[in-house]
Amino acid sequence: MVYKKIERNSPCWCGSGKKYKFCHSDFDQKLFRFELQGYEIPGHELIKTPKDVEGIRKSAVINVAVLDEIGEKICAGMNTQEIDDIVAETTRKMGGIPADLNYQGFPKSVCTSINNEVCHGIPSKDIILREGDIINVDCSTILDGYFSDSSRMYCIGEVTPEKKRLVDVTKECVEVGLKAVKPWTPIGDMGNAVHEHAVKNGYSVVREIGGHGCGKAFHEEPWVGYLPEPGTGMLMVPGMVFTIEPMVNMGKPDIFTDDKNGWTVYTEDGLPSAQWEIEVLVTEDGAEVLSW
Repeated sequence: MVYKKIERNSPCWCGSGKKYKFCHSDFDQKLFRFELQGYEIPGHELIKTPKDVEGIRKSAVINVAVLDEIGEKICAGMNTQEIDDIVAETTRKMGGIPADLNYQGFPKSVCTSINNEVCHGIPSKDIILREGDIINVDCSTILDGYFSDSSRMYCIGEVTPEKKRLVDVTKECVEVGLKAVKPWTPIGDMGNAVHEHAVKNGYSVVREIGGHGCGKAFHEEPWVGYLPEPGTGMLMVPGMVFTIEPMVNMGKPDIFTDDKNGWTVYTEDGLPSAQWEIEVLVTEDGAEVLSW
């Protein structure tokens, strides 16, 4: 049970400076009622204060600017190390830090995953983008201790209709998920909506890797999967921040990790995969996109 008794006249746990009874008392009572009904509820540490949200928004300004810069420059003939260089230079020029760099030993500032690479592709001077490739660029930023995280797909030149459809439907999956973010409902409702849209279009969704809470740390609770039953998972409540980032495969959902570099994840059947990622804040009436 995460609900704890706080004296009504004590300062609120959120740091607002208000008395608890005038701030989060009713919020906590509502959480407690849901917990008694059997729902998994977030702890106070997962609820972002207005100050936190403002910090994440400022971090996201850099995150979005980096992805915009890549969109202007990415092209056939470019190597993926050049993408990493753009991320590092733009992020630091704007006062941020690339969150990926050295995270659990990851050696670069960004993940670049091409065609049948599902995620965690490592930039290299030896990897050249070619006409017809699709690539996911997954960018994460730290600014003043606050984290933002989003990714985009880029089509290199003319791609096949099959690849273009995969990219477009994957983006639709994120949009469907965003519409399903409703306060005081289980996160499994959102994940199930994403999964259903992918399957309806003939695709599969990676099971083992999903979204995550984000903001005061790179990866926080909850883990966000896309194969859950409706009505399951942590309750989405105002102040929570997490990513929606389904990895959608053209073929089967099975994946494997490169045993040489220990990072890059591939589709087992060699068919393409796509991913878009957004960072969202749960609000009183839905969700606000912080980074895309």
